[in-house]
Amino acid sequence: MAASVVNSRPDNPIVGACLIVFAVFLMSLQDAIIKYASSDLTLWQLYVLRSGLALPMLAVVVMLKRSARTTLAAVAGHWVTLRSCLLVAMYVSLYAAIPLLPLSTLAAGFYTGPLFIAILSAVLTGEPVRRRGWLAVATGFVGVLTIIRPGTGDFSLLVLLPVLSGLFYALAAIVTRNRCQHDTPVALAASLNLVLLVTGAASSLVLLVWQPIGASLPSFLSGTWTAMSLREWALVAMLAVLIVGIGVGLAAAYQSARPVIIATFDYSYLIFSTMFGFMLFSEIPDLPTIAGMSLIAMAGLIVVRS
Repeated sequence: MAASVVNSRPDNPIVGACLIVFAVFLMSLQDAIIKYASSDLTLWQLYVLRSGLALPMLAVVVMLKRSARTTLAAVAGHWVTLRSCLLVAMYVSLYAAIPLLPLSTLAAGFYTGPLFIAILSAVLTGEPVRRRGWLAVATGFVGVLTIIRPGTGDFSLLVLLPVLSGLFYALAAIVTRNRCQHDTPVALAASLNLVLLVTGAASSLVLLVWQPIGASLPSFLSGTWTAMSLREWALVAMLAVLIVGIGVGLAAAYQSARPVIIATFDYSYLIFSTMFGFMLFSEIPDLPTIAGMSLIAMAGLIVVRS
């Protein structure tokens, strides 16, 4: 990615920080609901139905705002579509493990994302990372290792899925800031939901036609749609509202200031996910997980001070 991209929009880190905290609160609530629904519905069914409801909501927002920049061409732009594909890859790798891992462990693995943002910002865009920034990266990495505990009996390869998700999230954040800054947040959210819808429909079709592919996958990824009660429809409708808020909030946040700054406040997801894990699933993090999360949060504070 060229480092010469000029961002003419002035930075507003305070607005960006508020937006990202709001967005990750919605994201943690969304992930808790999906974990709750994962025993009854498949991921691809959720993708299709949720985005099928979210896209009309976004269309209403466009009509109310009467934004001339939110056009079909803007939604289907090359960089906008790439950003959406990266976010879909993020969701798939994260949700592949969501029925099997505690929310706090998922959150810790996923929030290697801000660490990847610091590294990739330096490599891909030439954004300088000072010594404190590298100290934050090292501290956060130690925190992640403390949680996933490689080389011990507690280590599971499943924990690497949220880490991979964090990498995709970092790439999407950098693309948002450097290549999609002048696209409207609504257009970015609409593109994301369109790619989610297509991914869900295509995956469902593939697994329906070639059923042996799904035989080795967890049931949440098997692609077999199930009948839905009023409760499941209510959950899907709630998820549709949340994905609209998340899509718009994330886009606007990373358009407001440098990714390294916004990513620092992204760490609030750790708090929210642990809270929802305890409230909804009685999940209590063990001491190594708490210690690792504290190190990851400390890494964020180092970035703030730098």
